[in-house]
Amino acid sequence: MSKSTKPAASAAKKAESGQFSRVFAYFIIPILLVVAILLFNYVLGAKANFENGDPAGHPKPGNYLGMMYKGGTLVPVLMANFLLVIAVFIERIFTITAASGKGSIPTFVRKVQSFLSNDNVGDAIKECDKQRGSVANVVKAGLGKYQEMATTTEALDRDQKVLAISKEIEEATSLELPMLERNLVILATISSIATLLGLLGTVIGMIKAFSALATAGAPDAVALSSGISEALINTALGIGTSAFAIIFYNFFTTRIDGMTYAIDEAGFSIAQTFAAKHK
Repeated sequence: MSKSTKPAASAAKKAESGQFSRVFAYFIIPILLVVAILLFNYVLGAKANFENGDPAGHPKPGNYLGMMYKGGTLVPVLMANFLLVIAVFIERIFTITAASGKGSIPTFVRKVQSFLSNDNVGDAIKECDKQRGSVANVVKAGLGKYQEMATTTEALDRDQKVLAISKEIEEATSLELPMLERNLVILATISSIATLLGLLGTVIGMIKAFSALATAGAPDAVALSSGISEALINTALGIGTSAFAIIFYNFFTTRIDGMTYAIDEAGFSIAQTFAAKHK
């Protein structure tokens, strides 16, 4: 690829990735909120979940759908957060799996190092074409620069050539990593706010429960315990959603860190091999 076409390809890749992110944020989040509201009203609030078929009354004993409905207006918000966590998980699984390429990344890196040690850059590039994925894309860019610096007629010393190779790898990495990390900020945000939303819903529910007791006059232990259990539904939803978000976030960041380490290892090998063979 020529220098003139390389920036155009990079810009196109960034534009495509940014467009997908905007679509995900602008459309998926509102859609999931609507879905959560519909589930809250027509599934959790179904008449079959309540005594005498009255959603304004008490849930049937042991009916958790009815109890969740009684959690209040923050329940659909918490449900939307949970659905969003699942949606991001599915989207990132497909993206990062595709970015991992075919086969084992450590095995791929070792093969590239072996080809370079034998001064067989062409086969190393072919291995990148077989592997595909983000690591292979970065390594292929570095190997392309490796070949260019090995045959260039420009008056550059060895250190300048090695620097050019390292810069090429850094630029390729800067294009790949944002795609891998995209939308993880959603998981990080939900992991923080879901618990707080759950606690807010619980506090609101407790206020309503004690206010009802105050206006009723004589203390009603059954009504109080029912109100408290309904209020705690918000806490359970918030903590559960936050737990899933943290687990998924750590899972994805661990995989991305592994890919980043492979890129660094391969990039270091390319630069050092060039420096050793072109003194």
